[in-house]
Amino acid sequence: MKILALDSSGLVASVAVVTEEKVLGEFTVNNKKTHSQTLLPMVDEVIKIVDMELEELDAIAVAGGPGSFTGLRIGASTAKGLALVLDIPIINVPTVDALAYNFFGTDKLICPMMDARRNQVYTGLYQWKAGNFTVLRPQFAAEVEELAAILNEYENEILFMGDGVEAQLSKFASLLKAPYTIAPIHLSRQRAAALGSLGVEYYKAGRIENADSFEPEYLRMSQAERERAEKQEGV
Repeated sequence: MKILALDSSGLVASVAVVTEEKVLGEFTVNNKKTHSQTLLPMVDEVIKIVDMELEELDAIAVAGGPGSFTGLRIGASTAKGLALVLDIPIINVPTVDALAYNFFGTDKLICPMMDARRNQVYTGLYQWKAGNFTVLRPQFAAEVEELAAILNEYENEILFMGDGVEAQLSKFASLLKAPYTIAPIHLSRQRAAALGSLGVEYYKAGRIENADSFEPEYLRMSQAERERAEKQEGV
């Protein structure tokens, strides 16, 4: 089984080719270039460097949201286009789940945080139990104060990662009762290898879909949609 993994849900662009046994190759870039400039060239380069053809792929795993609206659309359109041409399925991997999956075997409460702005984060709660990746609370959007209250219901030490840590942690750290740790920089952002590895598990469990049916999950309205709704309410 060979899976191409794509993550353009945040500032990081990451592409990998994984199998059940290993990561064949991965490129991760974190700079100011847009994903429309970097994603397809990265796909082309990683396929070349692992000495394979696109036609050898069995599926495409893609970060299915939440995240940057533009980034998710670029990732979705890339995945859908390749899946249609190659006639292979798409594996929709929740963005926050993939972030948490970086931390195999930890006994801490895993809490990824992606900056959603407007005093909000995209987050979820995860644990490893008896070697199994367990979703305690599926990904959701929350106000900073709401997340602090939720975390205070748990007794475990908390492990934070994601760009929301830098943006929001100082606002609610004083509200937390439990101790916490911040992930090191090499594990604190999206990694296509982690997304692809989780995608392998989803593929084996039959969690696949075709290109026509796949759509990103944004978890909340875009700024343009919010502005339209506010105008309609004011009419």
